[in-house]
Amino acid sequence: MSTSTTRRGRPPKGESQLSREAIVEATLRVIDTDGVGAVSMRAVGRVLGVDAKSLYNHVDGKDGLLDAVAEHILGTIALPERTGDLRADLRAIAHAFRDRALTHAEAASLVLTRQLASFEALAPIEAVLTVLRAAGCPAEEAVHLLRALVATLIGSLLREVNAGPTYGTTDIEGIARRQAVLEGSGLPAIADAAPHLARFDAGAEYDFAVEFALDALVTRLSH
Repeated sequence: MSTSTTRRGRPPKGESQLSREAIVEATLRVIDTDGVGAVSMRAVGRVLGVDAKSLYNHVDGKDGLLDAVAEHILGTIALPERTGDLRADLRAIAHAFRDRALTHAEAASLVLTRQLASFEALAPIEAVLTVLRAAGCPAEEAVHLLRALVATLIGSLLREVNAGPTYGTTDIEGIARRQAVLEGSGLPAIADAAPHLARFDAGAEYDFAVEFALDALVTRLSH
């Protein structure tokens, strides 16, 4: 029997080692390099060195790739133990989400756009809803608050990742240049706030957004 006949039916080199985990990691490489919009079966196949068609044995097309990445982000969040303190527990979940999401910040928006059903993906949502329900929040209201909180967190993360120097910076020379531009804008409110607009501390901004959201949430629940 010839060599070509013996090998007929065997998957090409690399395809036999494909797994959902490897595909997720490859998809994240595409996202980290070129953004979510660059994700395709062909692009991920190139990263893995396999024919894009072989990916269909593990994921259901591009949507399956994006779902898998969102599930990976949510499922690997190190959720903190509950303390019974509404504000402290939600703050801890928010910071655990940031810690995980910043590993692949370009992919964070997928948490908002994918409809996921796996146990792993739903665990963080369960954690937030459990905290809210324990505080006496009705189920429907808890869902509204959950969505508002998630939107705030992801919006802050995307700003952190994508904000250019004109939004604000951290280096002394860059701050000075931006401040001078703002002070010379001819806009009184802008000029007055220039020293603050010229600076951008990502961690501090995230903390502020979290506390702002929690202020609104706690106030709403107290009424």
